[in-house]
Amino acid sequence: MKHTNYILALTIISTSFLSCGNNNDKADGYGNFEATEITISAENNGKLMQFDINEGDQLEVNKLIGYIDTIPLALKREQLEVAKSVISSKSKGVLSQIAVLNSKLRTANTNKTRTENLIKDNAGTQKQWDDVSGEIDVIKNQIRSVEIQNAPVVNELKSIDVQVKQIDDQIQKSKIINPVNGTVLTKYAEPNEITAFGKPLYKIADLSTMQLRVYISETQLANIKIGQEVTVKVDDAEDMKSYKGTISWIASEAEFTPKIIQTKEERVALVYAVKIDVKNDGSLKIGMPAELWLNNSNNNNQ
Repeated sequence: MKHTNYILALTIISTSFLSCGNNNDKADGYGNFEATEITISAENNGKLMQFDINEGDQLEVNKLIGYIDTIPLALKREQLEVAKSVISSKSKGVLSQIAVLNSKLRTANTNKTRTENLIKDNAGTQKQWDDVSGEIDVIKNQIRSVEIQNAPVVNELKSIDVQVKQIDDQIQKSKIINPVNGTVLTKYAEPNEITAFGKPLYKIADLSTMQLRVYISETQLANIKIGQEVTVKVDDAEDMKSYKGTISWIASEAEFTPKIIQTKEERVALVYAVKIDVKNDGSLKIGMPAELWLNNSNNNNQ
């Protein structure tokens, strides 16, 4: 009987010990890796003449990876330049007159500044300043008079200049320039396809640093803070692989546990979202599950 009681006691102690061990092996949070994905779209209409990327490519910021056909834009720009030349040849007298007046205006402004400095040094008079100011007003009125008399010509030339700038902007936007460092996740277009403004071309994300989004309970908030170093673990071939992580964001408001949580009791609980930045060694992928282990917790197995 005593022997039986002894064995029973050992069994209870062993069970309790294993139970405690299971609790100690529980992570502080669970979640999935994510990254900021950016969809790059066309900024112009036309044929995709060149588009040199493939899914998985590593792209550097400001790298030219393709362009949209610019021949129609170049021809339109040339047409505008010819029209401007024709109008300019018909109004050389007007343009030269305005150029002379602008030159006089610059000289008068220089004299005004010189007179103001002389007055500060008590070497000039108020009459000199008044004379220069009056001369500036006269020149400005003359320029306005010439522009009013020749408003159709002047406005047409200004309109052409604006159209040329618009064409130059469209030509620049026909170049497909990668805006960020990252990895091409998805390619939506191929060379020689007809594209349009706003049509997606490819999706890119910086995978060098991944963000693990986990959800923690209110009672765990006291144990974490932004900038805190933690341990992140993912499934490996035989065991768990550990990474160093840094808490970069903590939600300011609670939310209901996401539907991916299995039990009904856990789904109705209020939790806080947390993001942990983890340096990627190439093994971490978007959507991969992982565990959060707080370094100041007794649960950490480092």
